[in-house]
Amino acid sequence: MISYFGFRLIRLTWLLCFRKILFGWLSGGLLLVFGTYATLFAIDTLTDWQYAHCDSFNTLHYVPRSVMKKSWCSFSIVCLALLIVFTSGVFGDAEKGEMAGYLGAPNENVDQSYGGGFSMYVAAWPLLKEYPGRRFQTGLFGTWMHPKHEKKPGEKFYTDIEGGLGWWRNTHFATETPKFIMGGVELNFTSWANGPGSGKGRSWEKPQGKYAVAQLSPWVLWPPDGLNVKQGTCGQLWGYGYLPLPLTEPKEKTAGKDVPTGNNCWTLFLNTGNFKGPVTFFTPYYWSRITTEKPELAGMFLDSKPSNPNRALQMETQYVPAAIGKDKNGDAYARVAPTSFPNNNSGESIIVHKVLSYSKNALWNSVEEWFKGGPVASGKIDTKAAGLHEFPGRGWATWRIYPPNTPRDEKVRLTWDSFATPFAPDPSSFGFKWNEEMVTKKETKNGKLITLPQYYKLGKDGKGNPVWRVVDPKKVPQETGLAGADFSRAESRPSQSMVTPEDPDSCWKRPGPAAGPFYAYPGDGSKVTYYWYRFADQPAILNADLTDVEREDLQKRVEKLHRNWTKDKQYLPEPDFGELADMDPALIMTPPIGMEAGYVPIATKQESIK
Repeated sequence: MISYFGFRLIRLTWLLCFRKILFGWLSGGLLLVFGTYATLFAIDTLTDWQYAHCDSFNTLHYVPRSVMKKSWCSFSIVCLALLIVFTSGVFGDAEKGEMAGYLGAPNENVDQSYGGGFSMYVAAWPLLKEYPGRRFQTGLFGTWMHPKHEKKPGEKFYTDIEGGLGWWRNTHFATETPKFIMGGVELNFTSWANGPGSGKGRSWEKPQGKYAVAQLSPWVLWPPDGLNVKQGTCGQLWGYGYLPLPLTEPKEKTAGKDVPTGNNCWTLFLNTGNFKGPVTFFTPYYWSRITTEKPELAGMFLDSKPSNPNRALQMETQYVPAAIGKDKNGDAYARVAPTSFPNNNSGESIIVHKVLSYSKNALWNSVEEWFKGGPVASGKIDTKAAGLHEFPGRGWATWRIYPPNTPRDEKVRLTWDSFATPFAPDPSSFGFKWNEEMVTKKETKNGKLITLPQYYKLGKDGKGNPVWRVVDPKKVPQETGLAGADFSRAESRPSQSMVTPEDPDSCWKRPGPAAGPFYAYPGDGSKVTYYWYRFADQPAILNADLTDVEREDLQKRVEKLHRNWTKDKQYLPEPDFGELADMDPALIMTPPIGMEAGYVPIATKQESIK
């Protein structure tokens, strides 16, 4: 028994040793020593018959213990010599690096009257071949919707709705497929809100945005970790937008203070392959709450202000893993984790489509009239009240490769324009054409991808500034160690469960849910526990600075929406081409019998099932 498991351990040790000899001298040397001693120990535990082996004529031979020891020692000496040779210049160790920056998609402005929100379609795809761990953070193409001001506020003033598709450092159940978050930002990042029950940090002692978003749809379950796109999505279009709905009434006082709160309930609308319609909304109190401490800022937030219709449209990347190494001459080379973009049938990538901004005539006015006793509003957004942001076909990139903790002005850009050319196939679409000599076309089980160059050499541009230029992998010296760079998932720590308060006196328990618990299993390997709450009794509404009468009025309006705005109708304008991405089917809900109108699913826990 000892010899059986001993040789199993020896086999694993030597395999690791060979790997580390190639890719790391220190750990390789330690494993080499350990492997030698383990082998000699195992030989001592064997009897002579265990050395027996048969030749090709089935003749039984016995190998003396001393001969076996000499053979293994000789083998170890050879390995040690190879280790010394390799680490003296044939193979080196690459240091950790990272790639980060922005890709920009300039688009034409529209008239300032279009302050009633926006919608657009963005491609959803697996940016990296393999999810590398929680340091990975990047959005796909998205935007920043700020309140519109006639004059820029005097003090530091930042607040908006951003979010979108991507991966974030606080994502606990991540895969290669992106997720969607809402990304509402309170004044100067005091808090942020990513969805129902999801905000800044994990502690409920300071909610910091966790009560900012109310669940509106009875057909969608929103997990705390973000809304799941269907696993394997590869280039399909994800349609979304934010438009205000008059779900509440304006208030003259906020939390008892003499500052007003508006009634812009900025509502997320989705257009996916398996769901269409409004999903969630930011409660107006989320924006105005800070004015109880800073009354001079009353009326300056999105609860009261229209949106600025002319927004940046960019892809923000904060971390993609990379490695940097040098050859024997001191020349620097870099390698980036395999990074891809979607590939249509023409070998191009269409990334953004149909960016529209709206006036309140698009939806608000008809809904307001309906709530006052007028005809039922269909919910279909009127494109006659929309302005199209046309793409001129230009673009820009600031992607850079550098070691960790490099000062900002020392981060070196890569020559993005040597392999990518921005273009507009039509006025409503933006994407990239690729240099086929530098990129690689790949067919995956989920769709076609364009993989960007992985290897770069540090050089100079025409002005003498350092720049990373694409280099043929065959021309990268082995001593850089880049061939063995490992970009796989780094950490082994389990995903942290996300749990809501269990206090029986908390807003989660009083008045509490109407049905549950129930369970959903999205494709990210998690289990989501959820309950059905009466809409007005969900925790976000109980924390929205509404009186009981105001909550009941809101309940009646939401019941009207549930009965008339079903998930199979058209709301956002449809795309002109392409296939719509799907939401994870596990998150598509059917309300329990008797709860078809006026009830919503609320997640209370998300945990790993792996």
